Amino acid sequence: MDNIYIEYNFSVSPKEPGVEILIAELGNVGFESFVETEEGVTAYVQKNDWNSTILEPIFILSSEEFKIDYTKAEVAQTNWNAEWEKNFQPIEVDNLVSVRAPFHENPNLKYDIVIEPKMSFGTGHHETTHMMIQHLIDLDVENKKTLDMGCGTGILAIFAEMKGAKPIDAIDIDNWCYENSVENVARNKREHISVFEGDSSLLVDKKYDVIIANINRNILLNDMKTYTDCLNKEGVLLLSGFYKEDISTIDAEVSKYGLSLAKTIERNNWVALKYLSK
Repeated sequence: MDNIYIEYNFSVSPKEPGVEILIAELGNVGFESFVETEEGVTAYVQKNDWNSTILEPIFILSSEEFKIDYTKAEVAQTNWNAEWEKNFQPIEVDNLVSVRAPFHENPNLKYDIVIEPKMSFGTGHHETTHMMIQHLIDLDVENKKTLDMGCGTGILAIFAEMKGAKPIDAIDIDNWCYENSVENVARNKREHISVFEGDSSLLVDKKYDVIIANINRNILLNDMKTYTDCLNKEGVLLLSGFYKEDISTIDAEVSKYGLSLAKTIERNNWVALKYLSK
């Protein structure tokens, strides 16, 4: 039986950065899939996870800086692949990395990542994923044991292996993301990535040279001690999923555990931070 979803069609003005902020906030309350439109974004949440107050914590809806209207409807499970095929455009990062769906032409850059995103987060279009790819471009990960926490589509784990990282653990709490990552790892013929469904409780007694965590501010703050406990000496911690205004809060927490900020990338008010352990 198909799942029943609640579909919200949002019109957002100004569209940028309104849509990005709205998607991030909706993801925090349980929305699973987002398709950007000319007017804004269409967002989906499973009916079982929906309640009449689900939009109350969405701060941007009451912001005076944006005008946001929406309609709501109940729909059967959409053919997500068809939706993505209509809306998902290939991207290139620093003329080195291409991120595309199987139906897109290969632009023959140095690294070519093929993603069937379905309902998972992480196509490279979102600022945070794009910036994490930029961090990884500049990072020597050859034979480095790596963790991709909150892996979404598996895109960052896949790229890390393309650059020589191994072995790699990719973890996501969402079942759809877990299944999608498994599919995308196979699609890109990666052999050193193990995908797990779960949260930071899976990290007990684990050690990594590189940890990638592109999640959201609150989860990062809650799990920071776990991440830093798992990081080897002279390890690298890459963090994203939050705004420029959150840097001081994130930095204060990471600094408790002796890591130092080495590089900041900013894109449309989103940031990605690189930390080094001693």
